[in-house]
Amino acid sequence: MSKGSETANLVKRPPIVVVMGHIDHGKSTLLDFIRKSNVVAGEAGGITQHLSAYVANHTTKEGSNESITFLDTPGHEAFQKMRLRGADVADIAILVVSAEDGVKPQTLEALESIKAAGIPLVVAINKIDKPSADLPRTQSSLIEHGIYIEGMGGDIPWTAISAKTGAGVSDLLDLVVLTADLADFKADPTASASGKVIESLLDKKRGNTATLIIKNGTLHTGEFVVAGNTYSPVRIMEDFMGGTLKEAGLSTPIGIVGWNEAPAVGSEFTVVKNKKIAEEMIEQANNLKESVPVTASSLPTVPILIKADVGGTIDAVLHELSKFHSDRINIRVIEQGVGDISVADVQNVSATKGAIVVGFNVKVERAARDLAERLDVEIDTFNIIYELSDWLNTALKNRTPKREEAVVTGRAKILRHFSVQRNDHVLGGRVEEGSLKVGQEVRILRRDIEIGRGELKNLQQAKNNVSSAGEGEFGMQLTTKTDINAGDYIEAYDLVIT
Repeated sequence: MSKGSETANLVKRPPIVVVMGHIDHGKSTLLDFIRKSNVVAGEAGGITQHLSAYVANHTTKEGSNESITFLDTPGHEAFQKMRLRGADVADIAILVVSAEDGVKPQTLEALESIKAAGIPLVVAINKIDKPSADLPRTQSSLIEHGIYIEGMGGDIPWTAISAKTGAGVSDLLDLVVLTADLADFKADPTASASGKVIESLLDKKRGNTATLIIKNGTLHTGEFVVAGNTYSPVRIMEDFMGGTLKEAGLSTPIGIVGWNEAPAVGSEFTVVKNKKIAEEMIEQANNLKESVPVTASSLPTVPILIKADVGGTIDAVLHELSKFHSDRINIRVIEQGVGDISVADVQNVSATKGAIVVGFNVKVERAARDLAERLDVEIDTFNIIYELSDWLNTALKNRTPKREEAVVTGRAKILRHFSVQRNDHVLGGRVEEGSLKVGQEVRILRRDIEIGRGELKNLQQAKNNVSSAGEGEFGMQLTTKTDINAGDYIEAYDLVIT
């Protein structure tokens, strides 16, 4: 096909939009309002959302009927990878900022994700219906943090909205359409479909399922989709409301059922004609992969198996794991996957002492729970990310080997060496820091270099035996094989288990 004919096939592609911002600033409320107001209820389940994306229809002030695809991304900090991926898939970002709170940490984090993706931005100042809303203050907050909106010295389009009442939302969608028109998103509907995997999960009844967004081309039933090391025949293809599709076009979110394995979230997909070509593509890709050497470590390893409801959630668990740092143990994720915790999962970790099976938004099969109890395998499941994070930290700390650390309690200078009998030295000294106690071990230092160790057998101050000596001069009996001279120092320490 000549370049001219390729250009002739290009058509306007509906924009794919991600809504981002700080937690509790109204992202979900805005998405819910748009979905309920702009999605036409169909016979295939009304406006119930089956996928983590949906298509909204919007009529602009000029009377133009436009289609917009919205991605849904969680707000918690642990789901950062999902938000990054959303920005990467999207064409346009709506940055939601509360008119009550102004710019917050996750607002800036979202902004960095948008900048990294290199996509245009529209700002929605939300919650204008609230009594404490302060539009001028919020505008100033945006400018202070380098978000230069129109009318305030910048060119970033913005509008004030109430996601709760719907005020200003139509104007916001007009801005999205205008931004898309200026960016001139185009694609070829006659090409083979390609795009990205935005979600994957294991459905108990139907098997491995994935949500895809088509960035170019048209997908037809009867074709095969390949994503990374996985493939699926396009037999069951559904829209975001659960309706069956024969073909899907530009910017359409679709659910594909029947993958050989759950595809990696964020992976790009392409389309081939049959299973044989799909398997050959995967084999070729595997042969080209360079083997990564495993660095040997003498540290004890804690094996972890992760199961989650969807592929994207696994990223959140991995994110929480990445926060745990220790110079005493290694953490190794031996397997990760979608679906409930099964007998096979327990068997996979049972041979390794101290293994952990952690689930997020999944259940534990009864047989797996029974086997775990018999084999002493630790399992726990969660549906709140910060609770999972707290539990993981505790579980990992409990598996961290304990060690003794020397904690210095006092330092003294040797002023005089009176006598020595066998290894018992009678000395005079002056405490310069902290205190020394009878029975403590000491380091003997000469010019700040350790020359030996010993034990304090007796202490005297003001000619009286004392259990500890604080600031000032004192006498001592120190047992050591090291020759001690006036001018040397001793450091007394306690051994603490950490």
